[in-house]
Amino acid sequence: MNLSAIRLVTFDVTGTLLKLRTAPAQQYGEIGAMYGVVAENSILSRSFKEQWKRMNAEHPNFGLYTGLGWQNWWKTVVKETFKTSKFRFDETKLEKIACHLLEMYKTTACWQHCYGVPSILSYIRSKNIPMGVISNYDPRLDAILVNTKLKHYFKFVLTSYQVGVHKPDRRIFDLARKEAGSEDLKPEQCLHIGDQPYLDYVAAKNCGWQAFVISDKDYKVLHEICPQLQPSHCFGSAYQLHVNLLKNSGDKLPTTEQEHI
Repeated sequence: MNLSAIRLVTFDVTGTLLKLRTAPAQQYGEIGAMYGVVAENSILSRSFKEQWKRMNAEHPNFGLYTGLGWQNWWKTVVKETFKTSKFRFDETKLEKIACHLLEMYKTTACWQHCYGVPSILSYIRSKNIPMGVISNYDPRLDAILVNTKLKHYFKFVLTSYQVGVHKPDRRIFDLARKEAGSEDLKPEQCLHIGDQPYLDYVAAKNCGWQAFVISDKDYKVLHEICPQLQPSHCFGSAYQLHVNLLKNSGDKLPTTEQEHI
């Protein structure tokens, strides 16, 4: 794709711009140990996945729709993840662990750049194309982007919790076009980049947008999940997408990549 026809680029965050330094179960286990709460990582890993799935089903969009609220949503995930262990835990300690993790997940102790991210953001900015974020996340995202030194690239940040709708709902993409502030901005002039075939790629395409997927999964696997995904729209990293954009625009390829913080 040549970016000359694009007037807005939006990004997903988790798995696209940023990734976790360690798996949640390991992080939970380490913080739990600080408060004298010890549990096996294998049990925490299985329990976390179960609680994540259950809470998304019972209280979608981090509890916004059911009135639970995002803080209580995450505290419930943390506490119930520990409670499935064979040991009995003090509720006061679990509350402290949950609060600690809520704050910690705003920081670079938990997050790092996905490969190639600062370079591709700098490149798109050099083309004077406004950028934004469309993410199914809670209100901590602004702080996360500031702490990982990415916030300054974006004209706006839309989280599902704060705007009241979550991907793949087309309303969050429509809102992004309004936030861009560009007169007569057409859907086909917008590009969304994310890691989820349906929540990002298909959702954007259904709104008339251009779309790319960044994923370390093999294309055949992704295509089985999402038959609509075209091979030319799928990249293994932000760096690979950056190279593709440079080639199509006739610009010089990057020679070095210093990414992680």
